[in-house]
Amino acid sequence: MNRLRVRVSDKNVLALVKAFLKAGVMTTTGDREQTLTGTPQGGILSPLLANIALSALDDHFDRQWRTEMGTAYQRGRRRRNGQGCWRLIRYADDFVIVVSGEREHAEALRGQVAELLAPLGLTLSLEKTHVVGIDDGFDFLGFHIRRMRKRGTMKSYVYTVPARKAIAAVRAKVSAATYRSTLHQDLNEILTRLNQILRGWANYFRHGVSKAVFGSLDSHAWRRIGSWIRRKHARISWSQIRRRFCDQGWRFAHNGVVFTGASSVAVTRYRYRGNRIPTPWTPTLTPGTSG
Repeated sequence: MNRLRVRVSDKNVLALVKAFLKAGVMTTTGDREQTLTGTPQGGILSPLLANIALSALDDHFDRQWRTEMGTAYQRGRRRRNGQGCWRLIRYADDFVIVVSGEREHAEALRGQVAELLAPLGLTLSLEKTHVVGIDDGFDFLGFHIRRMRKRGTMKSYVYTVPARKAIAAVRAKVSAATYRSTLHQDLNEILTRLNQILRGWANYFRHGVSKAVFGSLDSHAWRRIGSWIRRKHARISWSQIRRRFCDQGWRFAHNGVVFTGASSVAVTRYRYRGNRIPTPWTPTLTPGTSG
């Protein structure tokens, strides 16, 4: 709340945020529980307050970067002196610090972050905080980021692919949408639901090396749809399925709805644009005005 007051002076807004924090949560049984500390997980206020609280990290590491590592000369001098260089990348309460240096530099940074968070009443999660090498890879925001050798060459590149946990989660959603409990629905309803699940997931993960994963998910969904049709229609033959429920080859279609899946989303490799994306918090002054 103290950091929020620095940014926001409107007492009505501050009172609303405080009321959110004291509102409590509803349990699965319909009872109300008090929230004495923290913010409810999944609440609409949690990401906002995480950004406000953890802006202390942003300020600290941005100041370090600008004063000690902002130029190639500074970074080269630090490396010659056996020191590391690092940058913070944060999204709400998830963040990663990428380090060019040795393991001890990363270990020291973990302690530094813990010290920065302590005055805010926050602690690092021991289960989720790891020091790993880029060749071992790490998961961040649903992606697995790892340096690997490019097939057919001796060169290594950093690849960003959907993480196994994210793939398992969307496969489970596809399976749930084709359970026996959905046999009362029409095939076009099932196809619409699967298209929504896979297209939404693929739109998030299209900025990576995801084409093979999209194809694998579509194959999983195709098998689930075929099995669903056979259960619904008393195990009809596959040739009958193709004749009655496919339009082009083995593409499922019914009542004007076609199964498009994740592969309908084009993969667009992402190029870092962080230094060129405007931020609303950086006022741009023109001649004759003052901030």
